[in-house]
Amino acid sequence: MTGSVLLASALAIVVLMLGTWLLSVAWRDASIVDPVWPLGFVVVAWVTLAVADGNPTRQWVLVGMTTIWGLRLSGYLAWRKKGAPEDPRYQAMRRHWGERFWLISLLTVFALQGVLMWIVSLPVQLGQVRDTPDLGVLAFVGIALWLLGVTFETVGDAQLARFKADPASKGQVMDRGLWRYTRHPNYFGDTCVWWGIALVAAETGIGAIGIIGAVVMTVLLVRVSGVPMLERSMAKRRPGYTNYVARTSAFIPRPPRRV
Repeated sequence: MTGSVLLASALAIVVLMLGTWLLSVAWRDASIVDPVWPLGFVVVAWVTLAVADGNPTRQWVLVGMTTIWGLRLSGYLAWRKKGAPEDPRYQAMRRHWGERFWLISLLTVFALQGVLMWIVSLPVQLGQVRDTPDLGVLAFVGIALWLLGVTFETVGDAQLARFKADPASKGQVMDRGLWRYTRHPNYFGDTCVWWGIALVAAETGIGAIGIIGAVVMTVLLVRVSGVPMLERSMAKRRPGYTNYVARTSAFIPRPPRRV
């Protein structure tokens, strides 16, 4: 059963990412992968539900948690992407690789993200494969952590969207609302979401292996493609960002420091 679930999820991801890559080649826009990334986890959750034969309550909780998170984030990223040119990261890669970018993007963007998607989604997959008793204390702690994460992401994104829509905010640093307490409320929320999902899955025994997914997501956000890349970009584009960094927590929310 476990092998079938892992294989079915892998095949679904291959189909999704290959199809997205083909569209990116036709549209000459690799950044369409961004809104597809969270949508991929929704696909994995539902494919697993169709293949696995685990505890129905836990299955539906995991599918619901993943679907709510994934559809909200995918919709937000698609809305932000609408009408915008290709992300500067991919434009730089396109200039560097020239005629070979179509193939390079398949390997370094779409295939890589597909592999990471499969690893991060392990708790969603493994948490559905055993017919264990109904939800226990650990699962409810996970649900509470997930709810905190979704709230941080949703509120943080909404606050940032309103800030950007205000002409008076042009060139300014967002340091209001949740952004007063952490420089990255959306990334903090994302991390809480996946640790919450991992805790719900961990009660199944084998689902505890899914903690690997939460660890990988945390490392990606804190050390690789999340905080570091955005911080470097903001430091170049926002003159007041250095002062913001000095007084505001990078990740875990806390009262601002006096500087």
